Amino acid sequence: MSENKLHGDAVENPRLTWDGCSVLLDINDGDRLVFSRLSAGAKLKIGNKNCSLQPLIGCPFGSFFRVENGSEGPYLSRYTPSTEGNNIQEQGDCQSKDELRDNRALVDNNKAQSLTGDAINEMRRQGATGDEIVEALIANSATFEKKTVFSQEKYRLKKQKKYAPIVLLRRPFTRSICEAYLKKYPVRIGFLRMDTLCLLLSMANVSANSDVLVVDMVGGLLTGAVAERLGGTGIVCNTYAGGSPYPMDIARIFNFGNEICKRIVRSPLTDLFSVQTGMPKPASHNGDSCSMECESNDQISSDVGTEEVSPTSEKVISDLIPESTNSQEVKICKSAKLGEKASQEIISLWKENGFSSLIIAAPELDTWSLVKEMLPLLSNSAPFAIYHQYLQPLATCMHNLQVGKMAVGLQISEPWLREYQVLPSRTHPCMQMNGFGGYILSGTKICTNN
Repeated sequence: MSENKLHGDAVENPRLTWDGCSVLLDINDGDRLVFSRLSAGAKLKIGNKNCSLQPLIGCPFGSFFRVENGSEGPYLSRYTPSTEGNNIQEQGDCQSKDELRDNRALVDNNKAQSLTGDAINEMRRQGATGDEIVEALIANSATFEKKTVFSQEKYRLKKQKKYAPIVLLRRPFTRSICEAYLKKYPVRIGFLRMDTLCLLLSMANVSANSDVLVVDMVGGLLTGAVAERLGGTGIVCNTYAGGSPYPMDIARIFNFGNEICKRIVRSPLTDLFSVQTGMPKPASHNGDSCSMECESNDQISSDVGTEEVSPTSEKVISDLIPESTNSQEVKICKSAKLGEKASQEIISLWKENGFSSLIIAAPELDTWSLVKEMLPLLSNSAPFAIYHQYLQPLATCMHNLQVGKMAVGLQISEPWLREYQVLPSRTHPCMQMNGFGGYILSGTKICTNN
């Protein structure tokens, strides 16, 4: 009863967090990105302080929080950023031009700061806030007034990140999840960039009431992106070759409701081929391995309810429930199942009509062999889009499709994206950015009379 009520509230107001939802915590403007499942017992270490995530429950996505010192220890408090800094910054920029200050005479010998570490620790013991420590550091700096306005802002921002960190509560959706993994662990998503993922969905014409066939070897990001765009209509079939399905850990971070989760199904290629060709299904244990994988993903872990995007983190986020939760709370925090085995009825329907589109992101498999086997599963005039990190596998696949007259409108696209820093008098392309986004082969399947 309580589970249905909680889920209903989340659907009515998806802009607010709830107990058991997944969130993306952006600490200090992208310096650290953490995926976490909110609960009363979940904690997050920010700097050298462990803070409870309970104050984040019920807050709107996009809220800012700061670490404050209380009588019971450090805690996260709601914080509203000030907009006065931009005006002060612009006024200071004009003054700096008149005064013609520069940093050429400054010498970085670690002697400009007179406030010692012991004095800072004493201020902390007395209950000083992070802003007060930052202001004390600025007041005791011998070179702060001699710096340009831009250098002063950099100095203030650097100290603020250390002594007064800010946490941004972000909603995990396709863009935020893709950007987080690309920044911290790009190998897990096959170096799939956000603009490339958008092009994949567009070129495959993923729209409402579509039956999309997906080969997802990028951790479940592609499956979650397709399901998010469908919005509870149509079906996403995550297929796989071999006896075990590909992991879908990332798809569990999207906070999908039951209506969307039941439209994300799995089916091995052997089942789709046997129904498509009318041949008897070969004896295998693919269904057993799928059920075993789904059961293992629903086991309850006693670890802390946070997961940071790092190469050493291999936990499924839906499993991260604190040890202190009782059985009733476990039912509330537990995410809805996704990736159930496709029923025989829906597979038979796909046999009659075929899939409406195909998306492949399988860098570890041979592209042409996979496309040659999966293209007959599509309906005539159905679009397809294939992502690969390198050009040659897609070029070979495109040539074979042209020779076999299996598709039309074939083209290989190379997405390109440039990120800009937009600040007063400092608008320019970012110095460090990802200049490569892989390649996409797209086309439309045609009827072949064999």
